Amino acid sequence: MNEHENEFYSKAPDSKYGKQIKKFTRTKEALIKFFFAVNGIAALVFIILIFIFLFKEGFKALEHIGLLDFLYTDRAAANGVTERIFQWYPTSTEPRYSLIPLVIGTLLTAIPATIFSTILGVAAGIYLSEVASPKWKEFLKPLIELFAGIPTVVLGFIMLVVGASFFNDLLHPANRLNAFVASVGLSFVIIPIIASLTEDALHSIPNDLRMASYGLGSTKWQTISKVILPAAFSGVSASIILGFGRAVGETMIVLMAAGNAANITTDIFLSVRTMTATIAAEMGEVAQGSDHYYALFFIGIVLFTITFFLNLIAEIIINKMRKKNTF
Repeated sequence: MNEHENEFYSKAPDSKYGKQIKKFTRTKEALIKFFFAVNGIAALVFIILIFIFLFKEGFKALEHIGLLDFLYTDRAAANGVTERIFQWYPTSTEPRYSLIPLVIGTLLTAIPATIFSTILGVAAGIYLSEVASPKWKEFLKPLIELFAGIPTVVLGFIMLVVGASFFNDLLHPANRLNAFVASVGLSFVIIPIIASLTEDALHSIPNDLRMASYGLGSTKWQTISKVILPAAFSGVSASIILGFGRAVGETMIVLMAAGNAANITTDIFLSVRTMTATIAAEMGEVAQGSDHYYALFFIGIVLFTITFFLNLIAEIIINKMRKKNTF
């Protein structure tokens, strides 16, 4: 309703025209509610169907392969001693489906990326919330969040062509494409997440705490380090957990920059293969209904479980922070 209709309706609520407006408004609101309800239910149904399909196909791997085969494979050596092999090699004449190299490769790219991003992202969040002037904040915050919109395949290509060559000349690693290069690429994706959520967490702290700290003679940096950060610790930690979950679930950057070698190593400068890269690289060529096919879906279940619990923990922490800061 426009201003004239509102004025008329307020003056003559029992008139015929007023009743028509009231009926039209209710009908319009009902249609809007119905539209959003249908879209919400449809999105929920699609997500549930995806999960059902994922678990339906993934659990078949336990029937065809077996749970222990996803950890190791026993093979009789030449001297008659049983050798335990931790290897992902599903296309061999004796297929091996150990997820240990893939899990290690995922952690070897995600953990360093999270460490890099925590240092830079938390610092950026503190600057935006506590230090930057309003004009700089209006300019920097959209610029930082713009990185989150860059396609990951573009970042992967940049790290493949430019980043790998730069770090190869600088550090002379054993492999040109390695976990370190992938970690640097992942950092560009995680930094905007941590910076934005950290800024929101710091901004949610009541201004009375700042004023009380200043009133006791504290400087700005003492207030930030001794008062604001401890009060927003739960929100900052939740942002780091969400960033780590984002790194675990990233595909294109690690597929292009990590080297795709399923090695069991703790050397960040060696090539590794992650779980997401394995699914992306092998799903298009695998025979549907084969053991290899079901094994890839089982990897999807493992990834879903890890990211689900990471997001659940972060959500619990954020909810506690909201309740704590509600006065």
